[in-house]
Parts: sequence; structure tokens; C-alpha cells
Amino acid sequence: MTVVPDAFPAAAGRVARWVGRGVQAASAIDRTRLLTRALSLGAAALIWQWASSHHLSLRVIDFRNVPAPTEVAGAAAALVASPKLGHHVRSSLFRVFAGFAAAAVVGIALGLLVGRLKRAADLFSPLLEVMRPIPGVAWIPLAILMFPSSELSMVFITFMGALFPILLNTVHGVEGLDRRVVAGSRALGARSVALFREVILPGALPSIVTGLSIGMGTAWFCLVTAEMISGQYGIGYYTWESYNLQRYPDIVVGMLFIGFFGMVSSALVKAIGARLTPWYRLEGRTP
Repeated sequence: MTVVPDAFPAAAGRVARWVGRGVQAASAIDRTRLLTRALSLGAAALIWQWASSHHLSLRVIDFRNVPAPTEVAGAAAALVASPKLGHHVRSSLFRVFAGFAAAAVVGIALGLLVGRLKRAADLFSPLLEVMRPIPGVAWIPLAILMFPSSELSMVFITFMGALFPILLNTVHGVEGLDRRVVAGSRALGARSVALFREVILPGALPSIVTGLSIGMGTAWFCLVTAEMISGQYGIGYYTWESYNLQRYPDIVVGMLFIGFFGMVSSALVKAIGARLTPWYRLEGRTP
């Protein structure tokens, strides 16, 4: 077999050009998607500005008392310049992440046990099924009675809001594992601890990540509701206080801050989940 030395640089050059074209195409797609999303937000803001400035009333929905984006921008600038913003953000972030972290530990552990062991399912499932339909808001009066401080009660309400999405998705992930994989692992000598660590947990991890992402959203929902009732600082408290004082632009500012931090928190969970599950990718989504 004769090897032509000049063929290797030529082949390497073609591969480099193909890779460069692929990177350019991906970058063009990303820029297009980013532009599309920016235009959608801009269009929504323009419609909102027009409806508020023209005092639009459609009977079902009324914009006559809704502040315009220009008023909201001024209120947001004033809040950012205020030292109170740091207190509100720190309080809310601590409560939501403390409750979410506790819910993640308890929900994943219980989900693995209930999804894998029949005795655990018989022991825990009846109580969990009774508690699952209870919304986080309904826990507020009992939490105030159970805990000596309002801070602990708000963390508990956040915990309850995030627990069940994480728990149910973990159970679903464990129950959805291919039994042949588990049986094959046992045949190869995997014992209970190794089976959980190396087979069941990695196999259920994509469902667990989904539950964590959903749980983060419900944690913010329950936290804001709790802060409206028993908080002294926090984004939810700021929003409710603005309503009571009839500072309507500040209400929207609080809502936007809640949406922003909720979006960033969920994106953080998804990013960590993507790092933990490099073998799992969504398929079938067109660019």
C-alpha cells in the first residue's frame, strides 16, 4: 500500500473547513433565535405601552389602571438605586434556595425508595398522596403555628411547594427504568448499594432534573405567596406592600423581578442537570 504524504494535509484542510462551516451555521442559528426572542419581548412591550397609554378597555380586560412600561422602567430604576433592593433579594434567595435544597434531598431520597422498594411505597405513599393535592398556600396558617419564627415558616412553605414535583418525577424515573438493565446488573454482581449508585440513580437522573426544574418554579410561587402574608423583607413582600400603598408601577417591578430570578434559577438547575447527564439530549426539536 502506497501512502501519499501530501494527502494528509489536504484531508486535514477539508475537515477543518467542514468544522468551520458547521460552527458558522450553528452561530447563525443561535443569533437568529436570539433575535427572534428579543423581537417577541419588544413586541409585547410595545403592545403593552400602546394599551396602557390609550387606556384600552375590552370589558373582559382593562388597561386603564395598568402602568405603562415607561412608568415601570422609572420605578425599576428607583428600586435598583435604593438600598432596600439588596435586603429584598437576599431574603428571597435565602428562603427559596434553603427550602429547595431541603426538598431536593428529601424528594430524591424518598423518590428512590418509593420507586424501588414496595415496602417503602406501602409505608409512605398513602401519606404522600393525601398531602400532595394540598397547595403550598394552604400550609401558611399551619406553618405559622408550627414554627417559632416567620423565617422558618416561609422556608417550610417553600419546601412543601418544591417537594412533590421532585418526588413524583424521581419515582417516575425509577419506575421507568428498563428491568432488563437492572436484571443484567444484578447478574453481573451488582449489590444493593452499587445498584442504586451506578444503575438506578443515573437512569432516573433525567427525570430527577426535570422534577428539580419544576420544583424551583413552584418554590418561587409558594415563597412569594408566603412573603405577602408573613414577610417583612423579600420580593413578594415588596410587591404586596406596593399594592397596599397603591404604587402600581412598583407592583409590576416586583413581578418582573420574581420572573427574572425564577427564570435564572430554573436555568441554573437545567445547566447543572445537563452537566450531570451528558449522555441525555433532547431529540426531535427543529432549529
